[in-house]
Amino acid sequence: MKAVFRHAAMKAAAAVLAAALSAGIAAQAVAGPHMLVDIRTGKVIEHENAFQKWYPASLTKLMTAYVAFRQVKAGRWTMDKPVVMTKRAAAEPPSKIGLKPGQALTLDDALKVLLVKSANDVAFAIAENIGGDKENFVAMMNAEARRLGMTSTNYVNPNGLPGPGQYTTARDLAVLTLAIKRDFPQYAGYFSLEGVAIGKKKFGNYNKLIARFDGADGMKTGYICASGYNQVSTATRDGRSVISVVLGADSLAGRTVLSADLLQKGLTEGAGFSDPSIYKLKPYGASRDEVSDISETMCKKRGKKKVRSESQDEVGDNKTSPWVHELARPLEFASITVIPAGKDAAESEEEEVADAAPFVLYGRKVTDIPVPLPRPVN
Repeated sequence: MKAVFRHAAMKAAAAVLAAALSAGIAAQAVAGPHMLVDIRTGKVIEHENAFQKWYPASLTKLMTAYVAFRQVKAGRWTMDKPVVMTKRAAAEPPSKIGLKPGQALTLDDALKVLLVKSANDVAFAIAENIGGDKENFVAMMNAEARRLGMTSTNYVNPNGLPGPGQYTTARDLAVLTLAIKRDFPQYAGYFSLEGVAIGKKKFGNYNKLIARFDGADGMKTGYICASGYNQVSTATRDGRSVISVVLGADSLAGRTVLSADLLQKGLTEGAGFSDPSIYKLKPYGASRDEVSDISETMCKKRGKKKVRSESQDEVGDNKTSPWVHELARPLEFASITVIPAGKDAAESEEEEVADAAPFVLYGRKVTDIPVPLPRPVN
């Protein structure tokens, strides 16, 4: 009889150990900041280091798109109005589509390229065309961030290339994503495109959950050495919609797996009655006022130098998720039309942009609105 009890006790201890190891592995896997939010209620289902300042990389383009949406809503731009490539925009480093100065895309096509190809030149062109210049557009981005309650976010450019003073948090990214989903549901299709085709060139979405995770419908990915692989994801299933934010993953595949795991949890478990609202979650974290920089881990130790393109994934990375399936059909590509330089429409739009007066927001010129300063370290 004692042997039976001893055997049962050993089995119970083994089960506890296995559970602890599993929990430890899961906690280790989600080492960077992450967040899981219910879209309908705004409830926070899960969070870790949600207020830690982080380099946003190309997640910056979510705000670039949001500002563009707001300007269309205000009647200051239209989706079929050309965005002309400027010399300054064309000189931006990759990832880019390489349009020549004077060539143009409609804003509709520019947003598709921005959100699928994550083109830095297109982001810059949108900023210069809509804002009059990059600096004015960045001021508009920061004004919108303050209006939305993104309390630990500051932008210095429209594309997310490395720059001092550019930072955000997992919490603020979730706030921005909620605003996009709630304020502009008519533009949801931009975030779920599988790819874009520009002439003979085809570019698949860096978001590997699109068409591969049941219910995935957005949003954006980003990568620079200093921030690692980042992803904001949304998914809807059986009437429930959730947002996941993953920052600082070690690879494209790694962020895909972490994002899928969080989305699956949110879609199957949902938010509890006592879970806090994202707007009432109190800041925490001793190092939250310092912008994390993981370049040493991401690039220097691996021999990479100034890697900015997320297409350069880890060689041999075979991370998989039971929630992400292989695509059994070809990707669907949205066709993008480049407007040649010298066309009457492009020339007239370029002149109109050059002569445009500064936009007025909240009764003040956007360039007069001060950029927020970081909070002092406690």
